[in-house]
Amino acid sequence: MTTAEAAPEVTHRPRGADAVLAAGLAMVVAQLVWKFELVRRTYFRQDDFHYLIRGRESGFTWDYLMWVDVGHLLPGGFGISWAMARLGGYDEVLAHTMTMALQAGASLALLRLLVVLFGARPAILVPLGFYLLTPMTVPSLSWWAAVLETLPLQLALPMALASHVLYARDGRTRHLVAACAWAVFGLAFFVKAAFIPVLALAVTAGWLTTSWRGLWRLWRAWAAYAAVLAAYSWIFFTGLYGSVQINQATQTPKLPSPEVAGEFAWLLGSRALVPSALGGPWAWQPVGDDYAMAATPEPLVWAGLAVAAVAVAVSVRHRRRAWAAWPVLLGYFLAADVVPVLLGRIEVLGPGVLGHELRYLAATATVVAIVIGLAFIPLSGEGQPWLRPPGRLRWTWLRWAWVPLAATFAAGSIWSVAAYADRPLGAPVRAYVETARQALARVPAGTVVLDTYVPPGVAAAAFFHEYARHSKLLGVPDPWPMTWTTSLSGPLRNPMAFDPHGRLRPVAVKGLTIPQGPACVPVGTREVRFRLPARLPGGEYTAQISYLNAAETTLSVRLGLGVAQTAAGKDLGRTFVRIAGEGAELALRTTGGPGACVGEIRIGTPIPDEKATAIPPRPVGG
Repeated sequence: MTTAEAAPEVTHRPRGADAVLAAGLAMVVAQLVWKFELVRRTYFRQDDFHYLIRGRESGFTWDYLMWVDVGHLLPGGFGISWAMARLGGYDEVLAHTMTMALQAGASLALLRLLVVLFGARPAILVPLGFYLLTPMTVPSLSWWAAVLETLPLQLALPMALASHVLYARDGRTRHLVAACAWAVFGLAFFVKAAFIPVLALAVTAGWLTTSWRGLWRLWRAWAAYAAVLAAYSWIFFTGLYGSVQINQATQTPKLPSPEVAGEFAWLLGSRALVPSALGGPWAWQPVGDDYAMAATPEPLVWAGLAVAAVAVAVSVRHRRRAWAAWPVLLGYFLAADVVPVLLGRIEVLGPGVLGHELRYLAATATVVAIVIGLAFIPLSGEGQPWLRPPGRLRWTWLRWAWVPLAATFAAGSIWSVAAYADRPLGAPVRAYVETARQALARVPAGTVVLDTYVPPGVAAAAFFHEYARHSKLLGVPDPWPMTWTTSLSGPLRNPMAFDPHGRLRPVAVKGLTIPQGPACVPVGTREVRFRLPARLPGGEYTAQISYLNAAETTLSVRLGLGVAQTAAGKDLGRTFVRIAGEGAELALRTTGGPGACVGEIRIGTPIPDEKATAIPPRPVGG
């Protein structure tokens, strides 16, 4: 008789169960304290700003919640972003509290699943300890957008599996309802939750029953899971092909070449999954100041693969049905971790970069912990769990062999996490945003500020486009009293621009200069040509024209075939105009109104003047 076909679960508590549970809870608490030291130093970055800005600008509508972001459907995450944008915007306390609450929930959920599967025996502390310590989950903890996806899945997956196992054992409907509810919860945050029913089927077929009859007995579960997946698939694919991306493109997912797919799968498995499962990667490749990817040393890559092969061989030799555990992990890795990336941005960033990204494996840490348990620990009530019981001497060796391995893994994990945390993390982005907001709080009302893109380390314009502009990113949650402009135009007294540190400085035009002569040059309705120091190639330029006029007028500016107009005020001042063209001369004339008198002319790119004094900082609201 199989486990799934057996009588209702045993209700008596094994000896030492309370001590095991107490030890597991203590391990969870220690992990939370340890990881909070990392989390509290992080700040918002990249997608985080996009999600919060979009939440601020959108209503709480179906279209807002069901927008598919490059293959990511996360109405739960968008709902949280919508609320965060209104509760505090870039509120680190709220974000960190949510992160640690989800981490606590995910850890306790795994402990519950291990107890349900194997009973409250000391051996379950090994897979639990793996999950709590592995660096596989660390990069995602430093990226709030990743937290919104991966941690809810790490909570939902073990909760759904635990409920499914209980349903397989006693057939109570409430357990099936709970399993479906947790699967739906996971799907609200991450598309990878679609593999929860697949894992439930694999666990059932491999360990809870060995017959088709046992599987068929659970037909209500398979029907319920199929209904959930069918509904989700309709919503996902409708949104996938109907969601316009922030670059105004539609999504057309396609698989890359077999060579690219194979290279990515190999790199992600050998350089990221296996090393981090053994306490690695031990070294990191920084991505800016606030993020890093795995950079496992080459000798340790091959050593890690050898250790993994030995662990698989030992489990298969001694543990009945261990042979089924590792294909489950491999299948989940390929289907949930590799394929979605191949359908997403692999062509943009390439396998050589994405193959070292541990963020894709954060939720896989939960699956690895479960597989470790299934491969080495007998299920609760399982008869004859061992294929070939070893002799007394060998059994003693096997029983305690995990101790040095666990100690090595723990030391490697602590080293790897410490190496990851040995960088500024969120400090540079936090400093930039806070400095910029303080500067905006001090500018006089009506000041014209050039709406440039924030530095790539804050939010990359190549990916987020208009959402990476200062007016968008600094607009959460307060509107500012200045005037934003994407191009300088007309007579402006003192336009400002942000420097690389988030400070506001007066604008200077970097490029070619036609200096002012002893006196200004009169300009009327007939064109006056000013020879440039060098020929300008084709492109868009900003011209800054100084003037001393008796009355307001309008200037027509020509660069080659490109023509633009700009207003010029009375008395002494400067006017700006954006013009597209090429050539070695800049031609000016008035458009029929009063004449102008032109002084120094500069043409090029507007930049913050590093030589000018920046607006001094002051706390926002101070």
